[in-house]
Amino acid sequence: MTDTTRSRAKADRRQAMLDAATHLFAERGYERVSLEDLGAAVGVSGPAFYRHFEGKQAVLGALLVGVSEGLAGGGRSVVEAASDAAAALESLIAFHVNFALTNADVIRVQDRDLSSLAEADRHEVRTLQRTYVELWVDILGELHPREDRAALRTKAHATFGLINSTPHSGRTAQTRAILERMAAAALSA
Repeated sequence: MTDTTRSRAKADRRQAMLDAATHLFAERGYERVSLEDLGAAVGVSGPAFYRHFEGKQAVLGALLVGVSEGLAGGGRSVVEAASDAAAALESLIAFHVNFALTNADVIRVQDRDLSSLAEADRHEVRTLQRTYVELWVDILGELHPREDRAALRTKAHATFGLINSTPHSGRTAQTRAILERMAAAALSA
């Protein structure tokens, strides 16, 4: 087995552990999930998790920091690829709707268990979240230059609330289209 193959296998195992943790934390809550539960979900002993994570809190940190990095980086890529502010906003809305529809469990974990993060991880998640919000505020500011940034920030947060709450009730193509239209309407209000 080559180093590259071993590295890939280790990364795949780590991702499987994070996926299992996401599901179990969403289903039961962080406090009600043990390392043994996490290990059983991926077919390893609880202590085998220590080869990948320092403990259960590190699993939660890796999950929520990773998701926040993905949102911030993905949002930045969407904005950079857009031809203008209107296209950037449309793409940001589609990006976030896609995130919410494919990551309902992550949203549940974030909502319920953010306070269980270690302080450093919580700070990093909040910093990344602010970065993501400010991407939206910058684009909204280009489209609505007379509006106060605080008001634009409120619009962005309200839109996230709209988008993030709905995937719990359905994940159809119709849901996606409805969410995108509602978010665009809310942001132009």
